[in-house]
Amino acid sequence: MTLAQLWYQKNWLSKLLLPFSGIFCSVVQLRYFAYQRAWLRSYRSPIPVIVVGNLTVGGTGKTPLVIWLAHELTQRGWKVGIISRGYGRTRQRHEIQRVYPDSAVQSVGDEAILLARTGCPVVVAAQRRLALQYLLGHESCDVILSDDGLQHYALQRDIEIAVIDGQRGLGNGYCLPAGPLRELPSRLHQVDFIVSKTIRWKNSIVMQYSTSQLHAVTTATTQPLQQFTGQTVHAIAGIGHPEAFFTMLEQQGIQLIRHRFPDHHPYRQQEIVFPDALPVIMTEKDAVKCTSIADHRHWYLAITAQLPQNFGEKVVQRLQEIKYG
Repeated sequence: MTLAQLWYQKNWLSKLLLPFSGIFCSVVQLRYFAYQRAWLRSYRSPIPVIVVGNLTVGGTGKTPLVIWLAHELTQRGWKVGIISRGYGRTRQRHEIQRVYPDSAVQSVGDEAILLARTGCPVVVAAQRRLALQYLLGHESCDVILSDDGLQHYALQRDIEIAVIDGQRGLGNGYCLPAGPLRELPSRLHQVDFIVSKTIRWKNSIVMQYSTSQLHAVTTATTQPLQQFTGQTVHAIAGIGHPEAFFTMLEQQGIQLIRHRFPDHHPYRQQEIVFPDALPVIMTEKDAVKCTSIADHRHWYLAITAQLPQNFGEKVVQRLQEIKYG
């Protein structure tokens, strides 16, 4: 039984694990209560902090939303800085790292490089407080975006945005390990905004993905995704929910040979080069790890988050209330 089968439908095994979920939930709630009562120390930033996170394990679209927010706020005159844990890095994991578009994935993580492509300053650190302090010491920012970290209460936040996969929702509604939840569903009543990917979930703000261009992994070449309609390709996905990527390609009439990998997987050449001449399409998050081992057959699909214009206006209004009281 896969984790998806365990977590996104109620079955005998998930129910068998409920006692452990009860222990997990109790610990999580106690920890949250301790931070709320200031029994555990948390860092207060001198400028507003927006945390984008989720309640479930796995990908829900946090990074595309952070990228959208970075562009939206920058266009509205805000000086945006971005911090992240740098999940998936295999070197210098305990060091503070400034991230650039050409940084080594092993040192900063795959998602951090995507964030750096926004043009905003990005810093990763195991403790987000240290990333924020480093950023403020080297850049003039007036708002910080934290990619992930809804449960990282050691850093205080001014705005919380929870992202949910609109199709899968909260799964079976159980906390780890019986279900995918990191916190109880009631936690959603305390966040400022709920954004759902692709499909509306209750009263959430819907985030759609726009896709059109394929980018060559090793060159600056681009071509329309429709160019592969009717063809068979190798499709590679090492993300939280690979099926969403595969479905996106199939909707364009592309026949897939699927290759699933764990989220943040560190690729080897033999895993992405196949003994045929078929094209290979992967996610942009995968592509940043494959630049040195890919060839002319490899392409990545760039996605852009699209949200209602009034959502950006609501975030800015909230920031102005925080800044000017």
